[in-house]
Amino acid sequence: MVTFLYRKRLGCIFQKLLTRPALSRRVGRFLDSRKSRFLIPLFIRMNHLDLGDFLREDWPSFNAFFVRRLRPGARPMDRTPGHLIAPCDGLLTVYPISEDAVFPVKGISYTAEDLLRSRRLPAAYAGGQCLLFRLTPSHYHRYCYPDAGRKSRNRVIPGILHTVQPIAAETCPIYRQNCREYTVLRTENFGDLVFMEVGAMLVGRICNYEPGRSSFVRGQEKGRFEFGGSTIILLLQAGTVEIRPEILRASAQGREFPVRMGEAVGRRPGDKLDW
Repeated sequence: MVTFLYRKRLGCIFQKLLTRPALSRRVGRFLDSRKSRFLIPLFIRMNHLDLGDFLREDWPSFNAFFVRRLRPGARPMDRTPGHLIAPCDGLLTVYPISEDAVFPVKGISYTAEDLLRSRRLPAAYAGGQCLLFRLTPSHYHRYCYPDAGRKSRNRVIPGILHTVQPIAAETCPIYRQNCREYTVLRTENFGDLVFMEVGAMLVGRICNYEPGRSSFVRGQEKGRFEFGGSTIILLLQAGTVEIRPEILRASAQGREFPVRMGEAVGRRPGDKLDW
């Protein structure tokens, strides 16, 4: 289906319809209703979901199931101050940000200025790293803060809603076009980092709990995505984080590295800490 939408001429016509936010809003209203409950067992079977990590509840709608809660202890948080933790479950790829604040994703070059719609902010991330966590529909779709600190106000950037699957990323500048929201986190251990949520096809809502300035602690839930695949992007300043070697090797080979929320993906440079 994704190949048809992004590689075939007729598919591109349907793609223009499916990427409109208005369609996602209509789908979202249905998925909020009790009429959508019949989709839950179908979704579990199609995605071979193991629900052992989750609280069993009487979900009133498909969306209530999709943002299901973890049982206590299902995602242990690495509490070591010098460890940067994964903010979500997902497939991680790390991209170097050049001194011109450019980074390539699947053969398409992005600038931090395009991504953030800001002329001042991108300079702070030149020479740093972009961590891209891709969530598939079967992943847990709540996300957390990767360290303690204070956050700026959220900035919302309107757009359309491409799928975030690799085929789309190879043919469209999806992270420049999709609806997204970001904030700058002033962290205790890793300097100022950008935390961005990117919506995707049929994800009508990015739900952040604190839109204004506030403080936060490591592992505190920041928000959630509602139905579909989606992406979280972290922009790190130069010299603030050493990424785990096996993640860097996978990224260099063009492979996504599976991670779970709360596990260490990097550490402060110079810290003599085991992974």
